[in-house]
Amino acid sequence: MDTISRLPHLSALRAFEATVRHGSVSRAARELHLTDGAVSRAVRDMEGALGFALFQRGNRAVVPTPTARVLADDVGAALGRLHAAMERARRAEGVGRPLVLSCEPTFLIRWLIPRLALLQAAVGPERELRLVSAGGPVFFSRDGIDLAIRRSDFPLAPDVVAEPFLDERIGPVCRPDLAAACAQRDEVLQAVLLHTATRPGAWEGWAGLTHTRLQAQRDVRFEHFYQSLQAAVAGAGIAIGPVALVADDLATGVLCAPRGFVADGSRYLLMAPTGEGDRAAFAAVLAWLRGACQSLPAGQP
Repeated sequence: MDTISRLPHLSALRAFEATVRHGSVSRAARELHLTDGAVSRAVRDMEGALGFALFQRGNRAVVPTPTARVLADDVGAALGRLHAAMERARRAEGVGRPLVLSCEPTFLIRWLIPRLALLQAAVGPERELRLVSAGGPVFFSRDGIDLAIRRSDFPLAPDVVAEPFLDERIGPVCRPDLAAACAQRDEVLQAVLLHTATRPGAWEGWAGLTHTRLQAQRDVRFEHFYQSLQAAVAGAGIAIGPVALVADDLATGVLCAPRGFVADGSRYLLMAPTGEGDRAAFAAVLAWLRGACQSLPAGQP
């Protein structure tokens, strides 16, 4: 009992493991839905409990020591085992639990949440649907995730099953009063261009696919995709719009897509761990996603 009492708090262990995995306090904080300060304090608590530093700290980066990397691997594995033990106990007692769906933030905000009632109906009214905002690789067991929606822009782990439900199509989007600057059909697009750090090459990728030369009157940069799209709604310039993320604004006329959309070669996937989990829920959500995406705009105008 005395040994257990000397262990760091579970929240400190999670913050430490996420910071090592991401190599960033800010990214760990976003994953855990905490402030940067809370994650930093938790990491310092870990160091205080151990009696030595776990990171080499610079002006803008934290670099885990070799000991910290080994410890983080062990902590991650232990968190996964703890979650699995909790799930076994719930199943043994016949206790129902929510269906936890992890989704990329902008897809969640701009497409999935407006259709949440329809998704809940597909899952079944008797089961709580819980949404988690996250991107990148998914650690199902460790983080208590059942299903995940991701774009196919990173390698899949061998223990993950993934089914596509939407081919990504992108194009410039803007308010209708700015459409004239975007609609010209020559090989140049000259406008205020809105960028996002989460897809820094979005404009260049579209330009390459459409053989268009970009002449930015000004570049405006945002941290997240939903911010650049909201700036387009506000008339601040022209953004690259993935079709699903702007579908509702196109339908209401808030935004327009004067040059249409082109496939960029990526896809949205529904993901789950192999060999475990709720196959019926996976099938139901996948069928709903494919059906709901059939009405999205396609191709050039």
